Amino acid sequence: MEKCSGVTAVIGGGPAGLMAAELLAQGGVDVHLFDAMPSVGRKFLIAGRGGLNLTHSEPYEQFLTRYGTRRPQIEPLLNQFGPDDLRQWVHNLGFETFVGTSGRVFPADMKAAPLLRAWLARLRLAGVNFYVRHRWLGWNESGALRFATPDGEKLVQAEATILALGGGSWAKLGSDGTWVSLLAERGVPIAPLRPANSGFDVGWSDTFRQRFAGQPVKSVILTFTNTQGKTFQRQGEFVITATGVEGSLIYAASALLRDEIEAAGSATFYLDLSPNRSQHWLADKLARPRGSRSFSSHLQSRIGLKGVKVGLLREVLPTAVFDDPGQLAAVVKALPVRVVAVRPLDEAISSAGGVMFEALDERLMIRNLPGIFCAGEMLDWEAPTGGYLLTACFASGRVAAQGMLVWLADGVRT
Repeated sequence: MEKCSGVTAVIGGGPAGLMAAELLAQGGVDVHLFDAMPSVGRKFLIAGRGGLNLTHSEPYEQFLTRYGTRRPQIEPLLNQFGPDDLRQWVHNLGFETFVGTSGRVFPADMKAAPLLRAWLARLRLAGVNFYVRHRWLGWNESGALRFATPDGEKLVQAEATILALGGGSWAKLGSDGTWVSLLAERGVPIAPLRPANSGFDVGWSDTFRQRFAGQPVKSVILTFTNTQGKTFQRQGEFVITATGVEGSLIYAASALLRDEIEAAGSATFYLDLSPNRSQHWLADKLARPRGSRSFSSHLQSRIGLKGVKVGLLREVLPTAVFDDPGQLAAVVKALPVRVVAVRPLDEAISSAGGVMFEALDERLMIRNLPGIFCAGEMLDWEAPTGGYLLTACFASGRVAAQGMLVWLADGVRT
């Protein structure tokens, strides 16, 4: 077994770990970053495949509401490194950003790879040492970090460690949640990992699935009220899948839908398929004779519904409803869709649950493991897509690194 000592360790090469390493290097400490994968930043690259959504430009107070019940814990992190700070950091790295029509912020070229390459070059220049194919196995009896490597087990005696191991989604990219048992064995309280920003199963008929799976449902309003009376409502779009639904509008409501399924066994949301038309207007148009036209042609010509939206109506509604213009208009404005299960954790964009903030001090150090800090998605929080996930990961990495620098400078080590 190889053994090295006198170092600070960052375990995990995602945004939180890389940001922590950068701040530690700026603080003048010897930084060694370890990752289980053959290269770092793999999930970061996948996140940027369709355009790297770095953060969001909405007013800061509204931005903070996106973190739900964990806002009290996430807000102090964002106060130290928020959306504007992240944009400035990207600019300092040599990349311009722009605000999209939805308020989301992207690099000018939309790509993650050039930004990651420039960032890694800057980190290496700053003296950060990278070790890939190093899977963390916990600690040995003397407190040394254990790693499985292609050359056998390696021990690292670190002065302090930042764990930035990700959540439990996308295991093939490194976020496999295997750290849960390692920390639980040390008495660290951990909330179970659950899917976040995930799709849901509906149980479509074979006919509907074969015809519409993969098609987007655009410009609808989704409304959902849970059994506690909390209401979500937003306009957007989503995608029909072979098993149910996914996409940005579904992800935005996914935490409420997931929790409702866990509590009640299913959840029913409602779709306004024609947001710009009133129910009265729809009923009036639908009441007009359709002559020899098919009902699909009637819906398209009279109220502009076609394709997958008509398919949804036929999938959900009994035939008798189509003969009642008033009832049909009401359902076009509030089509019920019942979801019965959350898609598996490994399919989710992110995960909820993780190391509970109650186990950490304000520096993100584990209270019962002095010198061990946590950052990123392995903490117990969640947020919708839209740049909120990345922003909080970056912020937590910086706060953990700042906490470590203070802890290292404090001879008492408390």
